[in-house]
Amino acid sequence: MSAGPRRFTGDRLLVATHNPGKLAEFRALLEPRGIAVIGAAELALEAPAETGTTFLENARLKALAAARAVGIPALADDSGLECRGLDGAPGLATADWAGPERDFARAMRRVRAELVARFGSIERADRRAAFVAVLCLAWPDGWVECAEGRVEGEIVPEPRGSGGFGYDPLFVPQGESRTFGEMLASEKEALSHRAKAMAALLARCFPPAAAPPDRPGDPPRPAG
Repeated sequence: MSAGPRRFTGDRLLVATHNPGKLAEFRALLEPRGIAVIGAAELALEAPAETGTTFLENARLKALAAARAVGIPALADDSGLECRGLDGAPGLATADWAGPERDFARAMRRVRAELVARFGSIERADRRAAFVAVLCLAWPDGWVECAEGRVEGEIVPEPRGSGGFGYDPLFVPQGESRTFGEMLASEKEALSHRAKAMAALLARCFPPAAAPPDRPGDPPRPAG
């Protein structure tokens, strides 16, 4: 019989990313819970080769490598943009399309160019897309807990906005009119694939946030 998910009980968590944008998102999600977030770059940790064939496999291997290297629990994500009109590309190659210099303006131009090459014009292209994130929380003994988040949306004809990072200016989430790049960080965090995955992982593995203390004159909270 399964023992159920393992709960995180510490106050320090290593986040296995060298991407400052991702690290800022994780800090915004975790630090209000009293968890100190340490980035891989602060410890000069090298990223392992991403040899997995799925987001889950890559997130798992990154989290395990970091947890075993430092000796504390580590959180890692693997995420990417999947374009319906490009058969799911760039997918696992989402960062690779930006080249070694991580030029995401170039990556966004490539998405548009490949859609035009396949459909003849950006207006006729199937521009449906999704951002996908898988998060894995690993302990040094090899235990791993994972969660997935997904945001459906579409590719816009031209990038809009200078906020966010990566492909954010190219993607409008379903039900919205602005790209992630046009939103405030707090607005994006409320909708993002990473926030959805983190919410699922928080519910699965982390204790609930402490309730604020009663103020003088407040009515007593109901029991139960």
